Amino acid sequence: MNITNFIIIELLLIISAIVIFAFFTYAAIISFIEKEKKAALIFFMIGVLASMSYLYTGFFDFKYQFLVSIILLSLIIGLLLIYFIPIRFTANISDVFPKDRIDERNTIFSRNELHLGSENFNYYYQKNPDKLKIDDAIKNNPGVLSPESRNYDPAMFSSADASFETVAIFKNKVDGKVSSQKINLNPEKISTYIKNWAKKLGALNVGITELKDYHSYSYRGRGENYGNKVVLDHKFAIAFTVEMDYDAVKSGPYGPAVMESAQQYLASGVIAIQIAKFIRQIGFPARAHIDGNYEVVCPLVAKDAGLGEIGRMGLLMTPKLGPRVRIAVVTTDLPLIIDTRKFDPTVIDFCNNCSKCAVVCPSNAISFDERKSINDVKRWQINQDSCYSFWTLSGTDCARCLSVCPYSHPDNLLHNIVRFGIINSGNFSRLTLFLDDIIYGKKPAAKSVPDWMKVS
Repeated sequence: MNITNFIIIELLLIISAIVIFAFFTYAAIISFIEKEKKAALIFFMIGVLASMSYLYTGFFDFKYQFLVSIILLSLIIGLLLIYFIPIRFTANISDVFPKDRIDERNTIFSRNELHLGSENFNYYYQKNPDKLKIDDAIKNNPGVLSPESRNYDPAMFSSADASFETVAIFKNKVDGKVSSQKINLNPEKISTYIKNWAKKLGALNVGITELKDYHSYSYRGRGENYGNKVVLDHKFAIAFTVEMDYDAVKSGPYGPAVMESAQQYLASGVIAIQIAKFIRQIGFPARAHIDGNYEVVCPLVAKDAGLGEIGRMGLLMTPKLGPRVRIAVVTTDLPLIIDTRKFDPTVIDFCNNCSKCAVVCPSNAISFDERKSINDVKRWQINQDSCYSFWTLSGTDCARCLSVCPYSHPDNLLHNIVRFGIINSGNFSRLTLFLDDIIYGKKPAAKSVPDWMKVS
């Protein structure tokens, strides 16, 4: 081997060492900022050990130095090939669309509101006797935000309850009188205006879709509207997400998680109420769909509006934050420009190979299996009874599945580098799952409650 080639190899090793140390040091700093101390330590150790290996091989003469040099450089080339070559395993993954509408009366939230001896109670359980024993057992649990629940904290639970009660104040504001003075606006311009205004109000992402039949519930199942047939003849739906705080979600199933959940239901509800009111003010009917007062299934609307895919846990998986969002919807007849949905099979492929949410689920409500045909639609379905039963024991809405999803990491350069690789390469996607388990743990523990929240 001539001296020129040897010098080139040495330079490549030294450059590689510098790049490796810089990248992993950056990753360690970001992880430390994210309060992921284990990840920060692992990243730093990898950076030090790997960079030292390349530096040593580049600077010092030893037996088999050339062979080791080739192996080390080949590792980098191999990783780059895995990351950049767009090899995917999604040929057999197709987009799916529901065929039937969901009856809200069958949801656990509706069933939990049924009172013994009431007309609705008797009617429902006469038709669904198999649910009575399950629901009685759940109702005998302490309940969400109950002082008798496992994770009760007077300050945090009262804070969450305050947010939920504030959402309830808007119950009668989701719809209203439409102005008789209709203002005809350019559909493209008003669509852009609404999207940007929603983001100014606090929305993360906004999408518009044509309202489909399966977006709506068939019958209402909550409050005074129980049993009412849903007739929603609006033409368009505006869906948007709001971000749930990373640290709060990571603390699930403890108090900060339910505080954050309630706060973002409120935040999304306020935005939806404002947008709907605005649209009615310019002369078009519009209805907001917010927590506890939905006529549509928000994740299905958001999916068709191009905001994400439905993942293993049955929630919307957004590209940048995974399921760590809350959703609200506004339906309307205001002429709008719908967004072209681009199906992303890499999300389904990732969920097929990742079962982290199922591993950590304290109620075993999330399936480890691949998608199955349910009512002729291939999808995942959680056990809502098991999930909600745990909520009523814990006192919070848990959030363990949200907290450990690899997609839920913060939206920053480090994690976006990984997200690009997941979308681009099926091989890198699988490598990511392996590394995520090593760096963050297969079953990471819940984060501790911040000191400022500890008032009792």
